[in-house]
Amino acid sequence: MHITLRDITRHNYEAVCDLDVSEAQQQYVACNMWSLVESHYNEGYTCKAIYREDTPAGFLMWVQESATKIAIWRFMVDAQFQQQGIGRIALQQAIEQIRALPGLATIEICYHPHNPVAREFYSSFGFIETGMDDDGDDMLAEISL
Repeated sequence: MHITLRDITRHNYEAVCDLDVSEAQQQYVACNMWSLVESHYNEGYTCKAIYREDTPAGFLMWVQESATKIAIWRFMVDAQFQQQGIGRIALQQAIEQIRALPGLATIEICYHPHNPVAREFYSSFGFIETGMDDDGDDMLAEISL
């Protein structure tokens, strides 16, 4: 299985917008279309399509929040591609790309605090919980570089 992160272009944005998680996961994940719009009108946003072979299978978006911190704001794998290891490979590739950027000290991710699958998944990459966000909605976790 060949997993790659690719730029989102006029040739693949519709396929990325069509990706969706299962019904049970809807409350945890923002719409890819909204994320693409958000990234278009704000600086420092990087969007990547997750491909399995030549098929879009997921979406990642990270944001340069400061000179030393990047936060992964969006991460999803389409329902039909889940439980295949795609998310694990894609997140590892994203972390490697982010680590390669100069001057960074921290990678941050957030997730719903009542989502034990997310907590376990992210901690397996070395993310350590740092507390709730300012709104008290999401758990924040960081990797120090």
